[in-house]
Amino acid sequence: MSNVSELVLGIDEAGRGPALGPMVLALVALTPTTSRRLTRAGVVDSKHFGAGDVAHERRQDLATQIRDCATHVDLEVCDVSTIDAYVRRGALNVLERERAHALIDRAPEAKRIVADGKRMFAPLRNQFPHLQAFDRGESRHVAVAAASVLAKVERDRLFLEISARYADEFGPLRGRGYVNAGTRDFVHAFHGRYGHLPPEARTSWPWPGIRLPEDEAAATTEQLGFSF
Repeated sequence: MSNVSELVLGIDEAGRGPALGPMVLALVALTPTTSRRLTRAGVVDSKHFGAGDVAHERRQDLATQIRDCATHVDLEVCDVSTIDAYVRRGALNVLERERAHALIDRAPEAKRIVADGKRMFAPLRNQFPHLQAFDRGESRHVAVAAASVLAKVERDRLFLEISARYADEFGPLRGRGYVNAGTRDFVHAFHGRYGHLPPEARTSWPWPGIRLPEDEAAATTEQLGFSF
């Protein structure tokens, strides 16, 4: 059994920006020994691997290695309705902090917590003085990079389930739900056929050319930090 005083917890998320599907936060607890092992295995920020099948397979392989050697791993999945409720009151950061708090509460005692996102997670220091929040936190400790890989792999798995539901009717869902032409084309085709957004679409996101009910008014692009 590892000495808990050696543990470092890493926290990261995947799926904050996409217009379809959930957001996933992950926590990984590593000892110095397992940190070195995963660094040698090539664990880095999930975005480093890019897109496509080769990148997806590489992340899946690393996710297996992370789960095999980490002291503790945990996930929080934020569904679309929850994301919409928080975005409509300008509180997406609050949602991420609440879910990170839940992950830390379930994790073993650690000497250090490292989270990716300085503005996002720095307020958690009030509850966890040993927490450090950085932009590009994956460069500060491999536990954060490992969390980014697990969050991305789970987010991709959930999105593939969404894609499979619509493949027969609309063909492959291109763009993995991110804000791009593939996502926009699918949502417009669905809306044109059924008169409403698919249930996996975030109604709090802006959908140019689609009129939503008044109680589903889209957030501004300034709130979300991107544009269509």
